[in-house]
Amino acid sequence: MFIVTLIAPAGALDPALVDALRNAWGGGDAQWLSPDEAAEFAVAETPGNRWDVWADLQTQRVDLVVQPAETRRKAMLLADMDSTMIQQECIDELADMAGVGAHVKEITARAMNGELDFEGALLERVALLEGLQADVIDRVLAERITYMPGGRALVATMRAHGAHCALVSGGFTAFTAKVAADLGFHENHANTLLIADGLLTGDVARPILGREAKVQALQDITARLGLSAADVIAVGDGANDLGMLGLAGTGVALHAKPSVAAECDIRINHGDLSALLYLQGYARSEFAET
Repeated sequence: MFIVTLIAPAGALDPALVDALRNAWGGGDAQWLSPDEAAEFAVAETPGNRWDVWADLQTQRVDLVVQPAETRRKAMLLADMDSTMIQQECIDELADMAGVGAHVKEITARAMNGELDFEGALLERVALLEGLQADVIDRVLAERITYMPGGRALVATMRAHGAHCALVSGGFTAFTAKVAADLGFHENHANTLLIADGLLTGDVARPILGREAKVQALQDITARLGLSAADVIAVGDGANDLGMLGLAGTGVALHAKPSVAAECDIRINHGDLSALLYLQGYARSEFAET
């Protein structure tokens, strides 16, 4: 048995569309997880025209996911930070403060799209921050960082149902520590910016946390908790997230770069982070208070 989930921005999911697709695919009764936002129904097998329908629904700002019914509720959340749990790329914001924002933003975009080696691109960008006052980090956190909609509800609801939540970023611990504390993650892992005499040195501590380190974090945390990769729902947007997205039982490409989305079966392009709860069968009425 498979579950078909349709998710759109609040108020944008037409019940007639849900019924039409359910009838076309011979599905069971539609269950509304959130009125005019998220609905699901069961089918006996994955429809052969799934991706044609997906492409059509994208033009209507509707995300479509088909997944096995019995394994979709997860015991662990593994999340990227930049452009996933927050709406910015922290290194781009620091670079803007240092006067090299446009150059660094271009490198970031290419690295996240898989055009550049992640570690090399990170070192190149961090080198451009040499001499920046370290207290700028606090200013960026206070003035420039905003959270992705749905993130607080995602973490709070999964925690309320006993799940472990980990934030794993190719960014910096100075940011993940604050974001993890604010959103309620159990733990966070990232790279450490090196600071001397109150200034950024233009380097990070080794080893660098990149694509393989995110995979290792998934393996290490699940082993520690007595879980398997199948118990994990992972979310990210960049090329350095592909390893963990592929290994996790449910890997979600959220507003991802085109080359990243192309390698993922579960793509959320129009919903927000609450989509990860709908994918697990949570109704909005079950969301934890935040």
